[in-house]
Amino acid sequence: MSVKYSWCVSACLGLLFVGFELAQKCDGSRHSLGQKPETHSTIRVDQSGNGGFSTIQSAIDSVPKDNRNWILIDIKAGVYKEQVTIPADKPFIYLKGEEKGKTQLVWGDTQLKSATFTSQADNIIAENLRFTNSYNYPPESKGNPITQALAARISGDKSVFYGCEFFGLQDTLLDDRGRHYFRHCTIEGTTDFIFGMGQSIYEECTISVISGNVNPKVPGYITAQGRSNPNENDGFVFKDCKVVGTGKTYLGRAWKGYARVVFYRTSLSDVVVPEGWNVWNAAGHEDQVTFAEHDCSGPGSDTSKRVEWVKKLSDEELQSLTSISYIDSEGWLSSLPLNVLD
Repeated sequence: MSVKYSWCVSACLGLLFVGFELAQKCDGSRHSLGQKPETHSTIRVDQSGNGGFSTIQSAIDSVPKDNRNWILIDIKAGVYKEQVTIPADKPFIYLKGEEKGKTQLVWGDTQLKSATFTSQADNIIAENLRFTNSYNYPPESKGNPITQALAARISGDKSVFYGCEFFGLQDTLLDDRGRHYFRHCTIEGTTDFIFGMGQSIYEECTISVISGNVNPKVPGYITAQGRSNPNENDGFVFKDCKVVGTGKTYLGRAWKGYARVVFYRTSLSDVVVPEGWNVWNAAGHEDQVTFAEHDCSGPGSDTSKRVEWVKKLSDEELQSLTSISYIDSEGWLSSLPLNVLD
């Protein structure tokens, strides 16, 4: 082969490679709502068979281990009756439902293994998905006991849930470990239905209490936070949210001795009991617990009859917990392929 001919072949192959790379990037950008980085590839899920996969789990299984580029899994509306897990070695997955409330993951099981959706990996996004544990939900149509039945378990760091819904009764959402951001989400349940040791901000979310649908005489508990020592950073912050529903509920109870929950600028309906909080597993160590409310509104925000050990945060403490820097000091939220901060 002549040198000139060899050079021409190499040049043409190089141009084809560049064109292929550009096509991949353009395809990813069409499905990304954010600025940077773009998703590098798109996988489609459609139960009718028109996508690459008919189940969500099979699409996740196709992602390479230790993936380092954002992969969009575009899920067509429908009810997916499957138990879905993102393992720890598959980060940078972006699950996107076609439309809020119409792309549903449903599974019915009990205890910790019961989660309809489990995310163990870092750098995960879920948008417009509904997660339901149907073991005893909805209560009007189920004969199963009110017991632990998780809709989701989130254990990875740097995870975002945008426009998602979580439905169950007891322990609906295990906000397990890591830094998490929930925005425009709905979480529904009766007992400890947001629990765990996550370091999380819930912003502009709806917290839906359905204790009245189960037993109007027994109040529920929204949170059961598990901070276990004063040096840990975890805690739940509810910012510009609304608490609605039926029956009565406590804002939270202490699962572990240094539990930390803050309701900030949140609308509290009359479902909130006057005492507000329950000490539970921190009895005798009330001074260690950080349960606080600041600048809330609505009939449930009257603090005149709150437990005497409710915390009054300083301006500095309040700023450190309610600022986005509480979960994002390095800017990871602004680098996602979904613009969640606007």
